[in-house]
Amino acid sequence: MFHFPSIRWRIAIPYVVLILLTMASLVVYLSNVVRDNHLADLEDKLTAEARLVGDAFTPLLISDQPEEALDVRAHHYADLLNARVTIIAADGTVLGESHQDRAQMDNHLYRPEVQQALAEGQGSSVRFSQTVGYEMMYVAIPVKVEGRVKGIARVALPLRQIEAHVARLRRGVLVTAALTTLVAVFLAIFVAERTARPVRRLTEVVQRMAAGDLKSRLLPLSHDEVGVLTRAFNDMSDRLRGTINALVEERGRLTAVVDNMADGVLITDGAGHVRLINPAAARILGTDVEMALGRPLAQVARDHRIIALWQRCYQENEEQFQAVEMDRRGLFLQAIATPLRDAGPQATLLILQDLTRVRRLETVRRDFISNISHELRTPLASLKALVETLRDGALEDPPAAHRFLERMETEVDTLTHMVRELLELSRIESGQAPLRLQPVTVAEVVIPAVERLRPQAERARLELTVEAPPDLPLVFADAERAQQVVTNLVHNAIKFTPAEGQIRVSARRVQVMNGGKFQPDTPGLKPGILPPGEWMLIIVEDTGVGIPADDLPRIFERFYKADRARSGGGTGLGLAIAKHIVQAHNGHIWVESVEGEGSTFYLALLISR
Repeated sequence: MFHFPSIRWRIAIPYVVLILLTMASLVVYLSNVVRDNHLADLEDKLTAEARLVGDAFTPLLISDQPEEALDVRAHHYADLLNARVTIIAADGTVLGESHQDRAQMDNHLYRPEVQQALAEGQGSSVRFSQTVGYEMMYVAIPVKVEGRVKGIARVALPLRQIEAHVARLRRGVLVTAALTTLVAVFLAIFVAERTARPVRRLTEVVQRMAAGDLKSRLLPLSHDEVGVLTRAFNDMSDRLRGTINALVEERGRLTAVVDNMADGVLITDGAGHVRLINPAAARILGTDVEMALGRPLAQVARDHRIIALWQRCYQENEEQFQAVEMDRRGLFLQAIATPLRDAGPQATLLILQDLTRVRRLETVRRDFISNISHELRTPLASLKALVETLRDGALEDPPAAHRFLERMETEVDTLTHMVRELLELSRIESGQAPLRLQPVTVAEVVIPAVERLRPQAERARLELTVEAPPDLPLVFADAERAQQVVTNLVHNAIKFTPAEGQIRVSARRVQVMNGGKFQPDTPGLKPGILPPGEWMLIIVEDTGVGIPADDLPRIFERFYKADRARSGGGTGLGLAIAKHIVQAHNGHIWVESVEGEGSTFYLALLISR
């Protein structure tokens, strides 16, 4: 079976072969017909001539003329007829011959034409003559006298003229057939090209669509089957484009949802290789999306509990849950493995829910309850003891009763102060304490707060200094709220600094560049801690007990106190209030501390423009 790479040749070549076979058959057929017609005409002519010769030789055969006379008469008729004339006796002996020496000739009784003439009254044959050495046509007629065969008159002509004539005719037919074939071939190629061109154009459009050009279309130029196919293809392309666009849009939405999910999402195949991972999962697992794709889950997760969870889901083909605490990164995860029966053989969906913040909030809530219980228990227990003492008879001792009532008033004031600070913190967090922001000097923020606490510092035998150059630019702040923040910071410094210690309050202007570096360079400040812009830094440094490293991340939580802080009294809300006030100013507050060496609190406010 032949294979043609193009439909054009698949149409043209069989058509050309058919034309060639038809023309060849036609040439052979016409050549044979022409030759047969010429032979039939020649046979009729020779038959008539043979009868003429027979009639002419009948008297000679009756009178028994000598054979030489018959040769002469044969030569005479041969010249007249332009043919070979042979007179044969009834027994086959050649009596007269026009072209050959009859003495050298064989008996002709068994020549085909002679046998046929004796049997049927007329005989003919086309054969190669052994006597003359070429092919001839023979016609024999019996010469009868009174019903008896006296001899046979035979006339013969060579076929070279007929063959030459047939050859000329065959050449003409061949030339005509060749021209006809050439025209037919060009016509076949033209028709095949016209037929194949729209198919080829359709193929080009299909290839462009396969390459992603879904807008490619083909203009139907005919109303035949190809035109119908073109219109059907265009309709199919429109539907396909609509379907693909819908799928792309749906995939885009799903991708956007997955990529922006807070939970980590992974999909693995039956071999455990990661086939999909979203940025949240890459962040949780500390890897890169591109690096994770195609790799085994064990290399991506690097946690035996997550791997074991996947294995249980794979083996049991049921949803599995596992709480995972990743110590190296301080993350607390809820891992869920679900078999995806419609997403491929043994595909598994892994959901990693980052519950670190929830757990931290739960810890804060637990600590809040513990701390507020502790803060309320002490004054309430004291009040109960004072009330019981008064009930047991202290009321009858006026000086003692007055002293107990004063102590009760003190405890009530403590509770009132705690409630007031809780309400203030709640109002600040909920935005119900609006700020009166305006350009103010640094001195308006720092000096009143420091001077208010200076007597307390002197009683604690602490050196309290202020460094606030008068040429500092204005800050955009609520002066009263900003003073409250500085007051809380200085008050904490006084409370946690032993006698003879030092407390320094300073202010300086800094420029944060795009790379996070400070200009001018400020020792102790880490690059990137502030966003780019112009900031005013208010720094409160002390030489106190410092803060343990484990407590630093939670120092600004409400009611949170280090163990040493508990011994110093207070509600534990001051730093929480300070943090929320600073955040309301779009500012930043942070602390750096080394236990046993002191603490440094930084307050950053935007410079007024």
